[in-house]
Amino acid sequence: MESESTLTRGETTRAQIIQAAHALFLEKGYSATSMRQIASRAGIALGGIYNHFDGKEDIFAAIFAERHPYLQIVPLLEEAQGDSLEDLLRDLIRRMVAVLAERPDFLNLMFIEMIEFKACHLPAFVDKMLPRLQNFVARLEVAQARERLRPVPVFMIVRAFLGMFVSYAISEQIIGSLPAEARSESLNYSIDIFLHGVLMTAHGNEAIPLGHAAHKQAGHGARVKSIDQPVSDARAE
Repeated sequence: MESESTLTRGETTRAQIIQAAHALFLEKGYSATSMRQIASRAGIALGGIYNHFDGKEDIFAAIFAERHPYLQIVPLLEEAQGDSLEDLLRDLIRRMVAVLAERPDFLNLMFIEMIEFKACHLPAFVDKMLPRLQNFVARLEVAQARERLRPVPVFMIVRAFLGMFVSYAISEQIIGSLPAEARSESLNYSIDIFLHGVLMTAHGNEAIPLGHAAHKQAGHGARVKSIDQPVSDARAE
């Protein structure tokens, strides 16, 4: 976002409108927020809004396009690091949860988009973000070929992972009042369940306990290749 010193007067007013509307949508909800309230919070005349936006939905569309937490979360798909798929996804979800902690408006804006607008703004957003997903998808395809994953379409892996993240975010809001010790391992268990399920897995004569460290101790981690190793080498082995 440009600094205020580089903005024109019109751009500054537009930014004030977006900021005011964003705050009001979170405080009151989309439906309960009026254009008059937005103008008052922004410190401008009601008619001044219409020099920049056609109406309230147009303002929300601008918020969705310019300020939605998705804009911070999607780039993390490129930034996540890990020598194996498991390490990669663990690093990614921790980065995503860290952003979530800084942006409590994530769920509010998501529900406004889903309920008030039937996700009508999402297709354009997905088209905009799709190029940034390509590298992550390619990394998953390499991992799928190397790490003996189930033959599930990569799209479904991404969809399930994002679904796990959203469900974790929602459940954190629901159980947020529980003692810290009851929540400290919730993220680890969520990742474990996503990767390994809830059933104990037979491994020789032993069952692999739930948990990343125990899972590696049981021998599974020994056959995981680096996701930077060429696919042909992994298949040859």
